[in-house]
Amino acid sequence: MQDPNEDTEWNDILRDFGILPPKEVKKDMADDLVLHLQKETSAKPYESMTLNQLKEAEDDFDDEDMRAMESYRQKRLQEWKALQKTQKFGELREISGDQYVKEVTNAEKDVWVIIHLYRTSNRMCLMLNQHLSVLARKFPEVKFLKALVNSCIQHYHDRCLPTLFVYKNGQIQRKFIGIFECGGVNLKLEELEWKLAEVGAIQTDLEENPKKQIVDMMISSIRNTSIYDNSSGSDSDETKCP
Repeated sequence: MQDPNEDTEWNDILRDFGILPPKEVKKDMADDLVLHLQKETSAKPYESMTLNQLKEAEDDFDDEDMRAMESYRQKRLQEWKALQKTQKFGELREISGDQYVKEVTNAEKDVWVIIHLYRTSNRMCLMLNQHLSVLARKFPEVKFLKALVNSCIQHYHDRCLPTLFVYKNGQIQRKFIGIFECGGVNLKLEELEWKLAEVGAIQTDLEENPKKQIVDMMISSIRNTSIYDNSSGSDSDETKCP
């Protein structure tokens, strides 16, 4: 006797005429089909759409879907904006003096800008550039810049190098001028990160100043030592430190 569930063209014809009952669906296949249909029914069509697709599909939804879709669109938009903001920079970029106003003074609103004025002949300037390159990758939401000092300020004295300016909304928030203020010739990456975090330019995960013990010793030494500077005068053709 022929199996009525057998996949044959003759059995299909008999089923079409109602002579044979519909083919039985195996239980595991039926369960899979039910789960698939439930998933498709519960999934919102707009949850897999891009922002452009959401805009184009507005006429295809009812009022309830439109409210849910708008809420979802706003959420996606905020996520996109946050991603764009955090990935905005991410490198130590070189600029020239004629770009200073555009890139620094007139930088984007609420963006911290850290610019290093340097000379290639100054060893600490080169070390500072290395540290700033690392920090630029770690804090891509901050604009890190460098510029050859002679392209920005003529006759700038070597004793003022390195020079770091920290800007926000067109205003200088902090200056680090010279070797001592920049952290000394043995400046470590973590020490520079802490300095910039104290200004508020970056959000560090360091829990305390890496140079705290050294700073405490220096303060104690300064308090117990009288420092006299008998030097006077300066080169007339050289610009003073800002």
